[in-house]
Amino acid sequence: MLPFQEARIEAAASVAAPHGAAGLDPDLDRVYEYLQALDPAGRRFARVLRDTIDQLLNGEITGRYDWKTLFKTEKTHAGTLVEINLQREFGFADGEAMDYQIAGVDVDCKYSQQFGGWMIPPEAMGHLCLLAWADDYKSLWSIGLVRIREKWLNTGNNRDLKMTLKAGHRDKIKWLWRDKGLPENVLLHMEAADRNAVFAADSGQRRLNELFRRVQMRRISRNVVRTVAQQKDYMKRVRGNGGSRSALRTEGILIMGDYASHRVIAGQLGLPLPEDGEFVSARVVTLRPHHGTAPSVSLDGRQWVLARTGDPVEPAPSLPSHTRRE
Repeated sequence: MLPFQEARIEAAASVAAPHGAAGLDPDLDRVYEYLQALDPAGRRFARVLRDTIDQLLNGEITGRYDWKTLFKTEKTHAGTLVEINLQREFGFADGEAMDYQIAGVDVDCKYSQQFGGWMIPPEAMGHLCLLAWADDYKSLWSIGLVRIREKWLNTGNNRDLKMTLKAGHRDKIKWLWRDKGLPENVLLHMEAADRNAVFAADSGQRRLNELFRRVQMRRISRNVVRTVAQQKDYMKRVRGNGGSRSALRTEGILIMGDYASHRVIAGQLGLPLPEDGEFVSARVVTLRPHHGTAPSVSLDGRQWVLARTGDPVEPAPSLPSHTRRE
């Protein structure tokens, strides 16, 4: 960048103060509103962050589910993957000087697993940055916008002179989403004894059976299934005709997927609704007087409720034919 260009950018940054400080930043506002319109609930951003972490873990091949088991080079590559995957998801144009052009404005993208650890390069001075953070241990994520100003940065001591935003100036970030729930990494958060029991099984099918047996009434993602099965045909291992769905039916366990009919059943039982590529398992029993007004669903001509401790095991009903959710 030429000296006169740097001076022009710095002058613009001093005039266009970001939210949180006195004054306005029309470019920041325009990008903020554009991103809000693209993803009002933040679900697409959350999915990209979840999928990127899973991509790095590569559970189907490695069996990994914990960020701490990644190599240093893989962790370093996370920021690049987030940048690429966000561009693919939202179709951002390439920026002239920064990563993207969003709503006609150049925007750089920075990701950190550690909150506040965004590494800002010298060439981002005066530009907008999209700051992304996701923590698999806390199951939280945040994304915000800030205009980079030198006086708000810690001096970089690394070879490429990258800097970080001073903790006292994080209030200059205009958050699109702050501390939102990251789709849960079930393998990371389940009880260690249960996780050990799952991975102790001697085949992908048995591991999946144990997973759905031990992790009930929680969303289980396709990636978790893939990591546990470690087989190319992992989705087949969930379905009926020899999969977990038929194997666990004798134990009274239903495995609902993202089909419209399955989501209706999950909702009527008061369970979390499976999203795209997700499953929810639960043990059910025939409705009896002691269940009172518990949520129930009609299947195979009978009313069924979630089993309570002490309810005897009985075979689960069959699930309706699959109809994809709209």
